[in-house]
Amino acid sequence: MSIATSATRLRSAGKLIPSNTTLLVCDIQERFRPLVHKMETVIQTSKFMTSVANELKIPIVVTQQYTKVFGPTIAEALDISEIGSKMVLFDKKKFSMLTDDVSSHISSLNRTSFLLVGIEAHVCLQQTCLDLLELGHEVHIIADGVSSQQPYDREMALRRMENCGAYLTTAQSAAFMLLGSAEHENFKAVSGLVKDHMVLRNEFNE
Repeated sequence: MSIATSATRLRSAGKLIPSNTTLLVCDIQERFRPLVHKMETVIQTSKFMTSVANELKIPIVVTQQYTKVFGPTIAEALDISEIGSKMVLFDKKKFSMLTDDVSSHISSLNRTSFLLVGIEAHVCLQQTCLDLLELGHEVHIIADGVSSQQPYDREMALRRMENCGAYLTTAQSAAFMLLGSAEHENFKAVSGLVKDHMVLRNEFNE
């Protein structure tokens, strides 16, 4: 077996490149605000990631689970002004984000690396992750941006997704990997977002 052939069988290192990345925001809705463990952390992390994505021109896909029942996306979780341009919002009843409409949209983006934030980790987020992995995409779970009502469900979901091939990372780690260098033209703006996020975030391990 040649070295080249062997290398192709190795798992990708999972490096993030803005031009090949899409951010998915899963069901961070008003009805779930008082129910989900460390929900304020999820909200602040989602806002941070959508702000980073906007700075780096990364497409954002937002879903809402049965909006009529569970309400709209929490306003503080993203920049509502970007909906319709850089950010596209879809209603759904399916647990996975990959409805026919969403699948068609992300196919049109022609990107193969996906960042995931949202809820609930063991239901909608996990099923989205597994669907993306089955399609051959890279999936990066922003661990400080996902949760469930019960911490144990969150923990088991993170294990399951990682075991199936997803990468676990943090919002700050993903942001700096997307930049790649302090010489990036958006470094100052993104590092400012990082500083603001560090002040606001509520750690899962507190």
